[in-house]
Amino acid sequence: MKIARIQKIHGGSVLYALLEDDRYMVIKDPFAEKIEITGEEVAFDQAHLLAPVEPRQIIAIGVNYREHAAECGRPLPDAPVVFVKTLNTLIGSGEDIVLPAMAPDEVDFEAELAIVVGKTAKNITPEQADDYILGYTCAMDISARDCQLRLDMQWARGKCFDTFCPAGPCIATGLDGDNLGISLKLNGETMQDSNTSDMIFGCRYLVSYLSRCMTLMPGSMILTGTPPGVGVGREPKVFLRPGDKLEMQIEGIGRLEHRVTAEKI
Repeated sequence: MKIARIQKIHGGSVLYALLEDDRYMVIKDPFAEKIEITGEEVAFDQAHLLAPVEPRQIIAIGVNYREHAAECGRPLPDAPVVFVKTLNTLIGSGEDIVLPAMAPDEVDFEAELAIVVGKTAKNITPEQADDYILGYTCAMDISARDCQLRLDMQWARGKCFDTFCPAGPCIATGLDGDNLGISLKLNGETMQDSNTSDMIFGCRYLVSYLSRCMTLMPGSMILTGTPPGVGVGREPKVFLRPGDKLEMQIEGIGRLEHRVTAEKI
């Protein structure tokens, strides 16, 4: 099952819906115990596709792929490296990624699998985690590396500029998040091509671990880390420039496509 969040072109209503062949089937609360179809249908060309949820939390994990740790020259972590992205970072499929005027030169790309939390979770075990996962979506952790790694010596500003968390196109249910192909292309060239099986900490463990750090809310997103191939790990380094096109895909979920633009001030 694939769940989308849409806005009707005429009328402006924001709705959740199931993706069918050529239309959206509107549903009630996607976080209810049982998803209920309303009977309303919306054609694809009569709605804008939005970010798949309105999360109360965007939590992210750093250095969570073995090969990515190797390209960064870092040892494998003993516990998940946890940080957060602020809500202003979230954009939906097709919206522009904007290079911030105050830090435009070293903006990097990171393709990530995102877990969407289905119900309130606190102090759960990995064995219980599947009951708290609604599904999975694609996300990018866009990062201003100069702010993150050199200027600030911590991650908050570099991870939290506007548009720095593209997500979508939908929430896919019934997948094994620990075994999905994940890839990213920059201007048609493959930069990242891996599988979530290379993650150091799997999806169920992450949900359990984070639920012991904080109460996880329905609709919250957990970005699970990025595979190798990021721009800062290359020689010469590759950073985003106005006019670039990013495409990422995760098996069983779908594709995100975004253009890169410069901030206008």
